[in-house]
Amino acid sequence: MQTMITLDEILNDYIGRKRDALLPVLWDVQTAFGHIDAEAVHQISHTLRVPEADIYGVISFYTLFHDEPTGETIIRVCTDPSCGLAGADDMLNGLCSRLGIHHGETTVDGQFTIEHSACLGLCEHAPAALISWRGIGEQSIAPVSDTDVLLNGTDNAQYESIIGGDAPVLLAGVDTYAAQRLKNYGDYVALRKAINDSSPENVIAEVEESGLIGRGGAAFPTGMKWRFTRQATGQPHYVVCNADESEPGTFKDRVLMEARPHLLLEGIALCGYAIGAETGYLFIRGEYPEAMQRMQAAIDEALEVGLLGDNIMGSDFSFHIEIRRGAGAYICGEETALFEAIEGKRGFPRIKPPYPTTHGLFGKPTTINNVETLCAVPGIITNGAAWFKAFGTEKSTGPKLVSVSGHVNRPGVYEISPGITLRELLNDYCEGVTGELQAVLMGGAAGTFLTPDEIDVRLTFEDLRKAGSTFGSGAIVVFNTETDLRDVLVRLGRFFRHESCGKCFPCQLGTQRQVEILERLDAPLPDDRSRLEDIGWTMTESSLCGLGQTAASAVLSAIEKWPELFEKG
Repeated sequence: MQTMITLDEILNDYIGRKRDALLPVLWDVQTAFGHIDAEAVHQISHTLRVPEADIYGVISFYTLFHDEPTGETIIRVCTDPSCGLAGADDMLNGLCSRLGIHHGETTVDGQFTIEHSACLGLCEHAPAALISWRGIGEQSIAPVSDTDVLLNGTDNAQYESIIGGDAPVLLAGVDTYAAQRLKNYGDYVALRKAINDSSPENVIAEVEESGLIGRGGAAFPTGMKWRFTRQATGQPHYVVCNADESEPGTFKDRVLMEARPHLLLEGIALCGYAIGAETGYLFIRGEYPEAMQRMQAAIDEALEVGLLGDNIMGSDFSFHIEIRRGAGAYICGEETALFEAIEGKRGFPRIKPPYPTTHGLFGKPTTINNVETLCAVPGIITNGAAWFKAFGTEKSTGPKLVSVSGHVNRPGVYEISPGITLRELLNDYCEGVTGELQAVLMGGAAGTFLTPDEIDVRLTFEDLRKAGSTFGSGAIVVFNTETDLRDVLVRLGRFFRHESCGKCFPCQLGTQRQVEILERLDAPLPDDRSRLEDIGWTMTESSLCGLGQTAASAVLSAIEKWPELFEKG
């Protein structure tokens, strides 16, 4: 496969740009040549006026970037829990055996590089893989039926997600898995209503009245965040959409971007109007090529008819959205680490305070919300806060998306009205568990386990909190009695070890020590259980950001529910 573009041609598009263009230019070089060599780093440094040492620091920080030659095709196979249940290890090992290499190596003929990958966000189609073709780009393939699919580069295994729910709101109108085009979505009715018939303050008040809280895990009141940003004195203001959905078991935001891209764009624009911003950034994880393509196509459509851009709908409100692509770092789901990534730096979380509403992206007032949160806003503005509050409970208002994977008959994304029980979700929506239920991991890798006796818990923020659990990232992973929970814990531990950014000592060392103990659970040492508890609570109480603070949540939960897993025998 011959590269048809030169380095000079790539860099010509970046003349006059600044450091915030670093991720885009690194992606362009990586895609064209398969890696980013010393000459490319040298020329990028001169073009963007960024020190070469800083560029190397960024390349080495992100998993999807390489500074050494790779194969014409890079195949990454997910080995996190849902894919592990579906035989991903056998797929990966069989692929390496067939090519005569080990994980992380390139074939002698330079055709293939094989790597294992953290979660690719295709848990409902496990096992999943991401293929990168030099000079072309990436494609996600799931489920992977055999190694021929990966080696031949066919797209016969292109996924089509299962979407369910009794009364779809966020997923309304999704009849097929093709992205909704503008002609099917509408002409941004909510944004038109806000611009023509309301004020930014009234938009914020409506969102506050709706009771919408963040759907990314922190559950912070959305309207309050918007009000804080609007009232901040620094200029300009920014909107950032966090689409770095990288937690094992989580894929609802991917489905929204791929199926309803205009809903998300309208939500971002409404936020921009409300807080007084003219620029928004959509930060999408690098492992979501289909979402990237569909969101960019939707932006182009909206720009063409004046629903985004300058003087939207003939008003004095102008708003532009730029996509930034991540490069393989779960830590960038932490809001301040995401800002660092957009700014062209390694994704290290910042110390808070100050908070993003006053000192966010580029040090300016910023509102950052995740995909599902922003997708809820157009319905609130169109139909009113009372309509939104009719779904759910007093403290958990509005429809909620959950991602269900693992041992259920119908894995997928389900839109629920908070208040139904977990048992109802599994039996009525997912058509039951395959086999006998052993455990449910609620909230993703950073969540907690529920036993079969606990699945009558109502799916609300408040009821899950009382049960010592969480909605978290909206992930629900189901395990039957044939699952070795020790293996699940090891995979979760390896995930956090790999994704720890290393900035703070408790997380950097704690995730490493946690894995060392989990990997010997078949023959544990005396006091290993208490060691895990000490490590877990140390990370929880003293880590800098949410990654370290929740890196032991599942382990601590398992110790409480199944102490026998951590004993000899």
